[in-house]
Amino acid sequence: MTDRWAETHLGLRAHHVDSSAGHTVDELIVPGLRRNPRRAHLWVSTVLGKHLPVAPSTILRAAEDLADLATAELSRRGLHDDVTVFGFAETATGLGHCVAHRMAAAVYLHSTRRTHPETPVFATFTEGHSHATDHRISPTGAELLAGPGPLVLVDDEMSTGATALDAIASLHAVVPRGVYVVAALVDMRSDDDRTRCADIARDLDVDVVFVSLARGRAEIPTDLVDRVLAMPAPVASPPPTTAPGAVDTVRVPLPPAVPDGGRHGFLVGDEPAFAEQVRTAADAVAERLDADTPVVVIGHEELMYLPLRIASELEQGGWDVRSQTTTRSPAHVVDDDGYPLRHGMEFLAPEARWSADAPRRHLYNAAADEPGTQRVLVIDTPADTAELLSPDGLVAALTAGGRRLVVAVVGDTDFAALAASRGAS
Repeated sequence: MTDRWAETHLGLRAHHVDSSAGHTVDELIVPGLRRNPRRAHLWVSTVLGKHLPVAPSTILRAAEDLADLATAELSRRGLHDDVTVFGFAETATGLGHCVAHRMAAAVYLHSTRRTHPETPVFATFTEGHSHATDHRISPTGAELLAGPGPLVLVDDEMSTGATALDAIASLHAVVPRGVYVVAALVDMRSDDDRTRCADIARDLDVDVVFVSLARGRAEIPTDLVDRVLAMPAPVASPPPTTAPGAVDTVRVPLPPAVPDGGRHGFLVGDEPAFAEQVRTAADAVAERLDADTPVVVIGHEELMYLPLRIASELEQGGWDVRSQTTTRSPAHVVDDDGYPLRHGMEFLAPEARWSADAPRRHLYNAAADEPGTQRVLVIDTPADTAELLSPDGLVAALTAGGRRLVVAVVGDTDFAALAASRGAS
């Protein structure tokens, strides 16, 4: 993208500063906009698989490079064992798991915004600029975070470092440790932000090191929030006049003691059984697809890693496949070649009936794929609801215009069974 719309029209820019991993800021993010009174800019990642569909190998390669940077920092401190990796919901749940897998971390856990009355909350922290500010930490037991080793916190982008330091303070209060590594695809902190982060770490009396694939400098107009909020809201395209496409649903049960991701903790020993379920799901999905037609695998919100692994399995089998997920965050859509969010879908959250927060969810660029592209939606059982199939739901949005859709319902973590298998109370 040589002519970036947000730069040309609004002066929003991300400047590359340096990198120790051979990446540049321009390659990793594209300036976009969000309709949020707290923060109007959105750095759209080209390697995350959230707002843009991305080849699984590209996502994994970026995560592996980030993991190697974190490993190198720990090695300099003589730390090699008992590593815990923590990912931030919602955008970094899959990235964090990829980093944990590369590092062979003893434990992976990510924060969550999904609530459930039977799931205890171990700790909380907030993300001030986010559309949904509250993060919950819900492992099957406190012992998952009580390991003696270092903690690696993974996010897709650091704007100020405040969210990471808030999480460290919350966790340090209950399970203190000496070393923390904050790893992000891009680090956009200013010099003042860096000084503030160092001061907080000093007050906590801990060693906090930051690593990223590239470090940049943000150029954000002071009136950007007001200008974006004053812009006309994007007008949704009229619904197609053709009938919705067919829906082919495949169900892949998940054994009770196998986690579907890191929401309640994922141990290094969980990987073999998890990988077997990934292969089973990928095989079941592949049976319903045309091997000669490109595929987009779409995960739902925090469920990023499992769909990515399914997509990766297909890619390794020779399929032309990309991966992305839905999101809670409402972005500003502009149908321009130089803008990363050209198309958007808004739909009723599948979990709307029992979720206390905003009921609307979003999917970007899914309408921009080639006409012949096949779509696969991967969800867990809590999202397999009547709302998912409602006229205002995600399935209707994805099948509009006669598009066929494969829906893979791949189990769900049974919190009680998982806790029992680990001897947690």
